[in-house]
Amino acid sequence: MNPDDLRYTQEHEWARVDGRRLTVGVTDYAQDALGDVVYIDLPANGTRVERGQPFGEVESTKSVSDLYAPVSGTIVERNETLESQPELVNSDPYGEGWMVVIEAAEGEVADGMMSAAEYDKLIEAS
Repeated sequence: MNPDDLRYTQEHEWARVDGRRLTVGVTDYAQDALGDVVYIDLPANGTRVERGQPFGEVESTKSVSDLYAPVSGTIVERNETLESQPELVNSDPYGEGWMVVIEAAEGEVADGMMSAAEYDKLIEAS
């Protein structure tokens, strides 16, 4: 089960919404499909991101996958711990494995994202 307090994208990112700030990571489903995460490329603080566009990459023993922004805005924090411990994405995807915090642009909202129940249906259909 995916946490009910988060919102989800079709690209398998999750977001914890706190006003205009969204903490973003990849879902348990995504980390499981990726396999052992060995490297994460995250943008610097201050980087502008666009909804639905790639903003970084996750490299695993199986593949390299893009990370997609759930909203347009600016990176205000990045999880520096992942540089030395990328495996946190596998072991704690909804906690210590978070990736970035995005300050949503004025007028941007996370309403296009799915609830946990909607996301569960999406991955069940996969």
